[in-house]
Parts: sequence; structure tokens; C-alpha cells
Amino acid sequence: MLLLLLGIIILHVAVLVLLFVSTIVSSWLVSNGYSADLWQNCSEGVSSTWNCLSSSNNEWLQSVQAMMILSIIFSVLSLFLFFCQLFTLTKGGRFYLTGIFQLLAGLCVVAGASIFTVRHTEWHGDTASFGYAYILAWVAFPLAIISGIIYVILRKRE
Repeated sequence: MLLLLLGIIILHVAVLVLLFVSTIVSSWLVSNGYSADLWQNCSEGVSSTWNCLSSSNNEWLQSVQAMMILSIIFSVLSLFLFFCQLFTLTKGGRFYLTGIFQLLAGLCVVAGASIFTVRHTEWHGDTASFGYAYILAWVAFPLAIISGIIYVILRKRE
């Protein structure tokens, strides 16, 4: 049982790290001498210095920002609820609330990444390719869903 709990916690922390990195890092779109993320656009200037400006105020980009932030909040809340329920839940009880919040985190990630996938051409055209932060967001989605399903199925034992 201890190994199962440890594995679940490691999976959850891995999802949190992926969500934080994908939301913060400036690498959703990359091109030669150019990178963009949810918060700023950076281009390489003279003498290899980077000039960064705030991202545009497109409604779709703001919705992606909101979805990614909500996914982090739901996942952190889910981890907190897991530890609370671990010590307060009766024997045989299920971690429904924890699982629901983790599933919501996964749904927010897939919503944000899907919106970005469909709309990024309006922002920068087809010249840029997807960066590793964008890929990390897509990797966090199935891991968050799997983690949420595990929480819903999991029963507390002595």
C-alpha cells in the first residue's frame, strides 16, 4: 500500500511539474531567432540579445492562459485534498473529491492546448513550429486524466 501511495504521489507531482513548466516557459512556438509563449514574444536582436514584448490581447490567448492557470490550481488543490482525505477518510472510503479535481485539471489542460492548436496560426502564421512547452502540456493531459481515474478508483485501507 505504501508503494502504491508513493507511486500516486510521484505521478501527481510529475503532472504538477509538467503543468508549471509548460505554463511558464517561453517555448510554445519557436522559429529561427524567435520564440513565443502564453505571456511574451521574444526575438533575437543584434549581438545575440533577446527582445521580449508582452503577448497580444487576443481573447483566445487569454482563454488559453486561464485554462492553464486553472489546471495548475485544480491540480494543487487535488494534491492538498488527497493529503487531507488520506488522514480523515474512513476505511474503505474513496477519494472522489480528489479525483474530480484532478480530472478537472486534465480537462482544463486539453481545452487550453486545443484552443492554442487551432488558433495559433492567427497569431504567428504557419512559420513557427510548436516548442517543447506546448508538447509538455499535451503530455500532462493524459497523465492528469490517468491520475484522476486512479484517485476515483482508489480505496483507503488501514
